[in-house]
Amino acid sequence: MYFIDHFFFLIIDININPNIFEIGTFALSWHGLFTSLAILAGVALGVALLSRDGVPTEIGQEIALVAVVCALIGARLFFVFEHWSFFSSDPASIITGVTEGGITLYGGLIGGVLGGFLYALIRKWPIGIGLDAAAPGMILGQAIGRIGDLINGEHLATESTLPWAFRYIHPETLGEFGLAVHPTAGGYEMLGDFLILGVLLFIARPRIRIPGWTFCLYVILYAAMRLGLSEMRFDEQTISGLPVPQLVSIVMLGIAFIAGGVLIKHHGPITHEWERRVFGRRRS
Repeated sequence: MYFIDHFFFLIIDININPNIFEIGTFALSWHGLFTSLAILAGVALGVALLSRDGVPTEIGQEIALVAVVCALIGARLFFVFEHWSFFSSDPASIITGVTEGGITLYGGLIGGVLGGFLYALIRKWPIGIGLDAAAPGMILGQAIGRIGDLINGEHLATESTLPWAFRYIHPETLGEFGLAVHPTAGGYEMLGDFLILGVLLFIARPRIRIPGWTFCLYVILYAAMRLGLSEMRFDEQTISGLPVPQLVSIVMLGIAFIAGGVLIKHHGPITHEWERRVFGRRRS
């Protein structure tokens, strides 16, 4: 304990206004900026990977557009679900209060995947290949989006005396002012996201030979990480004493394993380009 306290001075102070600038009632926050950059980067990577596997760029962009819209809707609805006691007395604020914030990451991921999946299914486009291309783009977007959380301190974490703890000292901070805390969302999770991205791009995609399994691996890795990180956060809504993100993580782990089994025989159509990338040649 003496060793940790001795290096307490190494704690990282963040003295940054959560808003980059304000014009009248409009404010551009760091969270908003990096969320926008996250969407652009994630879509660009996903569409590029899908194109490499033989799906035309315009089709990839079309799927991405549907997925992004559904992700935004899902993120808002999931937040409303978690905070229904606040919205129950004023249901109209579900829509009118959007500009004031209030979205959740898990809701966005679930909404985006469901929207893109159903749209591709209706149009009879490659499902498994599409999911595998989407996974690296999604985790890249999550990592970039967390930079905004790091600056704003939006997710409340437990106190820490570790040298890499964050202490938010700007008067307008959304974090715990003056308290050194674990950098859970903007630190640990962001680094974990980049690590998962590396696994997906450089290990899973070159080696996994069943369409859709790279996406299942993404879900498993992220859900397992999120399950553990919830222990260092205390701003999460709970059901029967368990944080909602932990419950969702457990459900997503189960779904990923089941989906992995289903995808062995029902992964949807595959392209010649995917076969050449995965097997080095077109299978006979």
